[in-house]
Amino acid sequence: MIARRSLILGSASALVLSARAHAASRFEITRTDEEWRALLTPDQYAVLRQQKTEQPYSSLLDNEHRKGAYACAGCGLAVFSSQAKYNSNTGWPSFFEPLPRATVMTTDRSQGQTRTECYCRRCGGHLGHVFGDGPPPTHLRYCLNGLSLTFKPG
Repeated sequence: MIARRSLILGSASALVLSARAHAASRFEITRTDEEWRALLTPDQYAVLRQQKTEQPYSSLLDNEHRKGAYACAGCGLAVFSSQAKYNSNTGWPSFFEPLPRATVMTTDRSQGQTRTECYCRRCGGHLGHVFGDGPPPTHLRYCLNGLSLTFKPG
């Protein structure tokens, strides 16, 4: 049985696409598997291109406290601001909102539960998951893989 996934563009958008449509989506930056493997480390490839999850407390970005921007490690698009980062005590870098027009979401019903996955809108790289237990003002927790991100101080 194939897990049903939907792509949600923007938080207020009603546009929902199936997994097949998501896989066929055209992103601004597209590469072959071989190109992605050459560009990324094996661990980054597993997270960004295969939707794997890194071990909790393994990312140095979880304890990054400088001002700056967090960018997709696949394409360099700034996706989260340090101003939206907080300590969720989960072992992964956490944010309460992405930068405008930086991410897309899919609803994943595999593994017997419903989860929202967060992707880079420019290259389709898997960043992490979104949960409804975050702080105000959004009450969302974007729980991200540090391997999917780079940090740019500033």
